[in-house]
Amino acid sequence: MRALLSVFDKTGIVDLAKSLSELGCELVSSGGTARAIREAGIEVLAVEEVTGSPEMLDGRVKTLHPHIHGGILADRSKEAHMDRLRELDIAAIDLVVCNLYPFRSDPSVEQIDIGGPSMVRAAAKNHDAVAVIVNPSDYAVVVDELRETGVVGYATRKRLARDAYAHTAAYDAAIVRWFDEGDALPPTLHFALERAQDLRYGENPHQQGARYRDIEHSSWWDSAVQHGGKALSYLNLFDTEAAWRLAHSLGDRPAVAIIKHANPCGAAIADDITMAYKRAHECDSTSAFGGIVAANRIVTVEMAQALAPVFTEVVISPGYEPEAREILLEKKNMRVMEGPPPSDLRWHIRSIDGGFLVQDQDKLMAQRSEWTVVTQAKPSDAQWDDIEMAWRVGARVTSNCIVLVNDRQAVGIGAGQQSRIDAAAIAATKADGRARGGAAASDAFFPFRDGLDAVADAGVACVIQPGGSIRDQEVIDAADEQGLVMVFTGERHFKH
Repeated sequence: MRALLSVFDKTGIVDLAKSLSELGCELVSSGGTARAIREAGIEVLAVEEVTGSPEMLDGRVKTLHPHIHGGILADRSKEAHMDRLRELDIAAIDLVVCNLYPFRSDPSVEQIDIGGPSMVRAAAKNHDAVAVIVNPSDYAVVVDELRETGVVGYATRKRLARDAYAHTAAYDAAIVRWFDEGDALPPTLHFALERAQDLRYGENPHQQGARYRDIEHSSWWDSAVQHGGKALSYLNLFDTEAAWRLAHSLGDRPAVAIIKHANPCGAAIADDITMAYKRAHECDSTSAFGGIVAANRIVTVEMAQALAPVFTEVVISPGYEPEAREILLEKKNMRVMEGPPPSDLRWHIRSIDGGFLVQDQDKLMAQRSEWTVVTQAKPSDAQWDDIEMAWRVGARVTSNCIVLVNDRQAVGIGAGQQSRIDAAAIAATKADGRARGGAAASDAFFPFRDGLDAVADAGVACVIQPGGSIRDQEVIDAADEQGLVMVFTGERHFKH
């Protein structure tokens, strides 16, 4: 048996070489891998001794040779192939151990591996006879199988071949994405995703679900810790993501967001996190039952005591006071999680028949300084805070939406309605008079004054909306009639 070892990541390679040598394998290796093996006192044949050609071009060419690839690719079931190997004095290679230059961690032209992927793909193609290892975690698997049976079985070779192609596919995807840097929507998209988490089920119990992660980029989910509660389901992750992003979008002060079915049913900013939670819960305490709670501050004992009596699927925060965590862990079904802040996402992707819809992420591009007050009435500093909070929450609510905020507390949210009038009516009903003197946000413009009249009836003093309707002046006039402040942002935030 002949084994070819050529790796950049040398984790465990000497131990593997020792084990293979003890099993009677002839070892062939190149460059730094050969030096490491030889320095450990293990006999190894240099690649140039096999090929008869020295490494050249700063190592760019060393394994690209018929004496290497012929030994890997020969079909053992074809006598003509084997006769040709004997004729050319080429020894068959039965095991290829190779991992690639670290392009993802150090992207550059010099880190684009050529010989490595060629060997890996060749060995994977010929997995009927050749085993290929790209992950050091598989070294022990192969050695154990060789010790037990004397061969690497077909099932293992097939699985290793599959992993090898996934390895090279991910490598090539990273290179393409490097070329595409700066292009918002490149001509092709290439992802390498690995299954990171099995979920209890998908959107419904009869659906399977899992979380996959981009192997190029870690996310806050990869660092998140679940302290207690049941395993997460698909919707738990989906809604927790929404809650975590909303809580972190509300500014630098203590803030809490409560999500139910992907929509906010509560949000508040306060001087301390306990008060923020209480006020967020007050927005719609009925809908908060079975919801997701996200806090942008460490959960205190006081907040935990307020939260514990409420049935909550998930609570997520940057951390917990020890006693607060113990209080919440007494709720056996509550998932108690902590994690780092979410990062910006490059793309938003949804599947459709035969493909995907892709867009870059929706962000609040225009800032307060770029908004325009279009009415005679002008907002006070306190009103500006409510206006901005209403706008930030509205950007996270399914369209059509209306969000009512008063004193940095969401008091009424109308989400996902075909009619903006209905969204306003729902928000006003939920507010139940608490919106008086506050602010209303609409994710898109009011096409007629009736939408504005509906939020005015809820008692708000300020309205923020994108503007851009052909009837903008009619709506502005209606606001002036009622003494309302109206702010145009110049950008809408549909969310479907």
